[in-house]
Amino acid sequence: MRRLAPVAAAAAITALLLAGCSAGGSSDTGAPAVEAPTGGVAPEPQVDGESADAQFADRSVITTGWMSITVDDPIATAEDVAQLAERAGGRVDNRSETPGTGTQQPRASLTLRIPADELDGVVEDLRGLGTVTSVSMDASDVTQQRQDLDARIEALTASVDRLRELLATATTVTDLIAIESELTTRQAELDSLTQQRDWLVDQVDFSTLTVELVTEAVAPDPVPDDFWSGVVAGWNALVAFATWLGVAVGVLLPWLGVLVVAAAIVVVVVVLATRGRRHRGPAPTATTPQHEASRNDTPRA
Repeated sequence: MRRLAPVAAAAAITALLLAGCSAGGSSDTGAPAVEAPTGGVAPEPQVDGESADAQFADRSVITTGWMSITVDDPIATAEDVAQLAERAGGRVDNRSETPGTGTQQPRASLTLRIPADELDGVVEDLRGLGTVTSVSMDASDVTQQRQDLDARIEALTASVDRLRELLATATTVTDLIAIESELTTRQAELDSLTQQRDWLVDQVDFSTLTVELVTEAVAPDPVPDDFWSGVVAGWNALVAFATWLGVAVGVLLPWLGVLVVAAAIVVVVVVLATRGRRHRGPAPTATTPQHEASRNDTPRA
């Protein structure tokens, strides 16, 4: 017991010193100690604003949007939309324009790639080009996917480096072939993962915004509801028909001339052939020897 007493005393002193150091370390942080309520679990400490902002900044979010804007001239406004995207540091990935026809209104569609931090400003600028009839935004968090790709790329990069070191120190042909085969396989997988990560980073850094530009439909002409409006409508219809008929005649006139010439040639050929037959007369009838003998045997009167 006398031998164990100094050991116990030293252990007690060490425990006290450790407890003092722990207390001093906790008091230096300046945060009050959290006591757990009886029969419960101590609540987790709250995260301050700076930590929350840091976590939000580390997130990877893909944002896609769609806007429909009614403007006076969709074709001309499409150029303004493209310039807005370029000024914001973005680009136009797809652009289609449909001019107006008698049965279809003009429209234009653009697919924009806008830097993620400039998307809100571009949307506000687009609102000033016309009347926004529809807006849709969608955000997809791909933080876990990006972290997984980064981890796999890092591990594969280290593996490829080790294989290259082994390849440099290989002494037999068998080892050399085996290492080269494995190195080729892992390098191909590394390149594939790198391409996936680069595509994901591009989707995160540049938001995709599709802009549809349309115009209001022109109101149809009112239906005539009295005598004079009926006369005016009939006259307009007559003028339109006469115009259309003149155009049709103008289109058919060259063809009619060709048909007349062809018909005249056919008539001339037929007339010449008929006259030739009349001048030659009927063809003589050939007599056979039997007919000649029978004619000679006939008694004369």
